[in-house]
Amino acid sequence: METHETKKLEYLKELTAQYFTTLKPTNEPNSYTVQIKVFNYFELACTITDMLKLCILALENDAHNFSKPDKSASINVSLILETVLNMFPMNEFEFLGSVGEILGE
Repeated sequence: METHETKKLEYLKELTAQYFTTLKPTNEPNSYTVQIKVFNYFELACTITDMLKLCILALENDAHNFSKPDKSASINVSLILETVLNMFPMNEFEFLGSVGEILGE
């Protein structure tokens, strides 16, 4: 029985190395980073400003409350959703599914 449990533990370690790739450990304990891919600084700036604008709209519930009523006040919802999708830890969820299968044996 102990050999079977050891094999499960080794397999679990392999799955962890394979699937837990979204969070990267930092030098600080219990701290991780998530990498977001962008084409350049301008896209990064657009992403950050669109997220801030979305938060302002959500807090004030008024689409016309920006200081400049021009095109730069519009929110690129597609970019925000794409960023969130890239941050979604699919590998970790796939891992959790595998762990559930192992533990269900």
